[in-house]
Amino acid sequence: MTVTKALTGPPLTRDEAIEKVTGKARYAYEYHSQPDTAYAWIVTSPVAKGRVLTVDADHVLRSDDVIAVLWHENAPHLGDVGDPTLAVLQSPEIAYRGQLVALVVAKTPEAAREAAAQLPVEYEELAHDVVLTPDHASLYKPEKVNPAFETDTEQGDPDRAFDASPVQLDQTYSTVALHNNPMEPHATTAIWGENGSLTLYDSNQGGGVVQQLLAGLFELEKSQVHVINPHVGGGFGSKGMPRPNVVLAAMAAKVTGRPVKLAVTRQQMFSLVGYRTPTIQRIRLGAEADGRLNAIMHEVVEQTSTVKEFAEQTAVATRMIYAAPHRRTSHRLARLDVPVPSWMRAPGECPGFYAFESAMDELAVELGVDPVELRIRNEPEVDPETGNPFSSRNLVACLREGARRFGWRSEPRAPRNHREGRWLIGAGVAASFYPTYQMPASATASVDENDHYTVDINATDIGTGARTALHQLAAEALEVPLEQVTVRIGDSDLPAAGIAGGSMGTRSWGWAVTKACRQLREEGAKSVTANTKKDIEALGEYTRGSYGAQFVEVRVNQDTGELRVPRMTGIFAAGRIVNASTARSQFIGGMTMGLSMALHEEGLIDPVFGDYANHDLASYHVAGCADVGALDIGWIEEADEHLGGAGTKGIGEIGIVGTAAAVANAVFDATGVRVRELPIHLEDVLK
Repeated sequence: MTVTKALTGPPLTRDEAIEKVTGKARYAYEYHSQPDTAYAWIVTSPVAKGRVLTVDADHVLRSDDVIAVLWHENAPHLGDVGDPTLAVLQSPEIAYRGQLVALVVAKTPEAAREAAAQLPVEYEELAHDVVLTPDHASLYKPEKVNPAFETDTEQGDPDRAFDASPVQLDQTYSTVALHNNPMEPHATTAIWGENGSLTLYDSNQGGGVVQQLLAGLFELEKSQVHVINPHVGGGFGSKGMPRPNVVLAAMAAKVTGRPVKLAVTRQQMFSLVGYRTPTIQRIRLGAEADGRLNAIMHEVVEQTSTVKEFAEQTAVATRMIYAAPHRRTSHRLARLDVPVPSWMRAPGECPGFYAFESAMDELAVELGVDPVELRIRNEPEVDPETGNPFSSRNLVACLREGARRFGWRSEPRAPRNHREGRWLIGAGVAASFYPTYQMPASATASVDENDHYTVDINATDIGTGARTALHQLAAEALEVPLEQVTVRIGDSDLPAAGIAGGSMGTRSWGWAVTKACRQLREEGAKSVTANTKKDIEALGEYTRGSYGAQFVEVRVNQDTGELRVPRMTGIFAAGRIVNASTARSQFIGGMTMGLSMALHEEGLIDPVFGDYANHDLASYHVAGCADVGALDIGWIEEADEHLGGAGTKGIGEIGIVGTAAAVANAVFDATGVRVRELPIHLEDVLK
């Protein structure tokens, strides 16, 4: 096994920076604008449960600009790929408001939009149920939680240990639905070739998955589907699997015989591309008088849809973050008439750590112990869940360095004890963890007669800087300057690689790139293709993950309840940092998103019409520049000999994990008001 020393790489500018700022970088909707190109527009259901009875396509087909109207009566048959969300226009059944029921194809996007608005659709409406409650009648235990974790775990006798503990905490925390809103909407340009092949310019987090599933849906060989995505304008998990847009675009192109462009509108994205499920989390902690935990119990209720099950792994990280001999975690789902929840940045860890790290803060207050010290006292020597050793675990180092840089006051704290004029000032801390994943990947490295190297891999850069990091790793392994290397990504014709998700993109792809480049240099060959499947299988049984500590200062106006966050500090231990600039950007992005979760973002379900009422960016608020104060980002130099590959972990998601809890804990420190439901409103702190 080759180990690369964990040194922070230089803060290089992104390879594609000039292309992006000058508009030369093309995204999915911007390809193939030819005279015969057609434009598709989605028609969605205004009812939350029922059936489509009729669609009066003739009403809009009278227009010379309208080419076709597709609905379940005339849409092409699709193959079964095991994902009902992709079986578009195959059934009259409506399972949630905003579900697609028809597609209009026209010569211009304006004509398609107008015809979609005018298309008469008759529905049979049935009673719906869309409100998550902790005792919902439909609650059940899923077989697994995302992606394949045990639903429930128990060690020891947590109930008895909790009852016997001199200090007990029993609280319930809840989070609302949160919605992925990448800058580039989900979009596809689809083109069928004369030989029956299908070319897709699609905004996704992994072209290989799109290629495989679209081949199955349209009963093609995998080699007949070509997916191109060199530039993707964000995803946050929502583009980690094919969404209805790519299927509809391919379907429309097949029916019309034209290239077809389709972009999901911002409003449609709130129902068609996934979101983070709301959660209700009961946490019980039993501790000794010095704060050492005896019992941890974390029980989660969340929602899924009637179309497809998705069980977020909200309590999974609780199983290994702190030491305690008696432990229980569980997940229960309510099956509701709602859109299908899915991945959103740090699924599981993000909402789970908000609740658990809030509970740890409450326990620290109850004990009169410094919240930083409480976490250090419960540092485990091995993984409490599996007994496996940690490949590296520098949470304590992150807490101590973060406290130093933030200026954390470790003496006993009393809320509402620090103010400037009418502003109450508080500080909060929370720990973070995100597991280190990796998937097998292949990469090809080759050299031409001019000693210029080309590295090919079907990686996806969704705005993280992955393309640049791979370029740096390739040049390092080849021992040549960056200018001597070209890296090509974002094309399913390139060597296969996994998705940009689970913070495993650069780790997985970088391993394959490094291996191919080293072999090319050592063997003196003209071209080498390397695969990491066996390398990953040879990894030892260790618990691998990134760790972090976030510190937040808040100011609360005692008269109005206005909340401001003037500064945040995040310190992380995430293996080797390849590019200091793009890594810092990822940590900042994660913490900003956590701040937004704590104070702004809120999917508001309307039980009457059965959908999220604020399904646009005018009413679904996200943090803006004025909401984000100074951000101090740092990391621990971490050499982990048990990682393999380039010595990297993941950094894309850990930044969001503890931030919301740190904000909520700081609000308590400032006001004495403990808010256990996000987001925090003005009226919450005015109590």
